[in-house]
Amino acid sequence: MTLRHLYSGKVRDIYDAGNDTLLFVASDRISAFDVVLHEPIPDKGRVLTAMTAFWLGRLGSVAPNHLVSVDASDFPPEAADLPDLTGRTMLVRRAQMLNIECIVRGYLSGSALAEYRSSQTMHGSVLPAGLREADRLPEPVFTPSTKAESGHDENISFEQACDIVGTEVASAAREISLAAYSEGAAWAAERGIIIADTKFELGFIDGRLCLCDEVLTPDSSRFWAASEWVPGRTPPSFDKQPVRDWLQASGWDKTPPPPPLPDEVVAASRDRYRAAYERITGLRLDDWPGVTPA
Repeated sequence: MTLRHLYSGKVRDIYDAGNDTLLFVASDRISAFDVVLHEPIPDKGRVLTAMTAFWLGRLGSVAPNHLVSVDASDFPPEAADLPDLTGRTMLVRRAQMLNIECIVRGYLSGSALAEYRSSQTMHGSVLPAGLREADRLPEPVFTPSTKAESGHDENISFEQACDIVGTEVASAAREISLAAYSEGAAWAAERGIIIADTKFELGFIDGRLCLCDEVLTPDSSRFWAASEWVPGRTPPSFDKQPVRDWLQASGWDKTPPPPPLPDEVVAASRDRYRAAYERITGLRLDDWPGVTPA
């Protein structure tokens, strides 16, 4: 008997593990410009899993979470039929997920920067005049978005989020998201890393709003080296920045199929993911189960 496969996304595969639990398997797949590339980034999935486990351990005072175990010995016996689970898999409790993305921004970048330049607003709220690219915002802001079934998520106001999930739930999600971001950003700042923005997924388990999915990883967050931050330009991020940069320079039109990535670009991106984990956690990635030593 094998576990029932429920979903495959750009990065994750999800399986029904029985007893109201799921297996979240983070692959080494990488996407850019909404296209999954052919070449994996070695150990990327393990970085995402290891960082999520680290943060969920630190954020227990902020909110409960869905994590049961990252130890393969705790997985159902049928999981043995699935390949390469070690170090990249979370056994989690099922949750009733909110139908919004819970984004927190501490710096002006990405889609928020584009909106600000056109209207001096961020998710519909007016910001002070004169802010520059990558400027620190006066305070962290909860900026939700929709969860699109296809295409891109849409930035929405807090009032629109209230219309989707209800005012009480939206307010609770905002409180948890801001607290988790603030605690994570303070921890990272002590280690020379800026968390410019991040996306949380929240859901209800036994009537309590919980942190779910990945938390404060390079795929869900914009990490910058504090030493490279200069307002007026966006510093390189600790993720697939080398992949994006190479694809932009390649002349690719951002429609499938993507061009093959050179080995040195894959290696550079792998190094960025490893560096994010090790600099933020203070741990060696090579000590995480299943990781191939660099």
